[in-house]
Amino acid sequence: MIQILNKNYFNVKLYMWISFLVLSIIFIIFPQIDISISKPFYDGTSFYLKGSTFERFFYNSVKVLLPAFTVGTIGIYIYNRIKKTNILNLNTKVLIYILLVLSVAPGLIVNATLKDHWGRARPVQIKEFGGNKTFTPAFILSDQKGHSFSSGHTSAAFAFIGFALLATKRRTFWMSLAISYGILVSIARLIAGGHFFSDIITSFFIVWIVTHMLYKLIFKKDSTL
Repeated sequence: MIQILNKNYFNVKLYMWISFLVLSIIFIIFPQIDISISKPFYDGTSFYLKGSTFERFFYNSVKVLLPAFTVGTIGIYIYNRIKKTNILNLNTKVLIYILLVLSVAPGLIVNATLKDHWGRARPVQIKEFGGNKTFTPAFILSDQKGHSFSSGHTSAAFAFIGFALLATKRRTFWMSLAISYGILVSIARLIAGGHFFSDIITSFFIVWIVTHMLYKLIFKKDSTL
């Protein structure tokens, strides 16, 4: 059974596909899970941890780290081409892979397609938490003109998974670091009422799946994670 679950389908383990499917069904059948998870962070007036040091630090960190890594990657690539060297093994294939990792999942799928068109209201906007909009379950198109589904910050933070897959040494360590950062950013969005738990989970799986598929497409081999 374990061997079957560990089989790769489009370079993604079967257990990851199943996990995403099962969790998606659970969020649709039991939508109140989202309300229950967000409720402890609402004090009857506001999401009281919004604006806290932890929340602001990790919310703003994405806006700094991701552009820095992107510019740094392009800079190293240009340097390698000019000097005909190979710092960090950053060749054309690696550059294309990184740019696709950053643009396809967080950019095209999460932000341009889901956030901009799904309409789901954020926790802070719904009536249950002092707002004036109606709560709708994950994966259900909404007319509330919100931008909650799915989480853009979460998808951007988890995009560092793509960088971790490129590691030739201590890959498990770098992957753990990337996932831990994504979790911290996700918590920051959750406690601020910016996103529901299902928004965060969905963004994680989208990034994980797309990143691993791109790895297979670009490098013509399976990743080991």
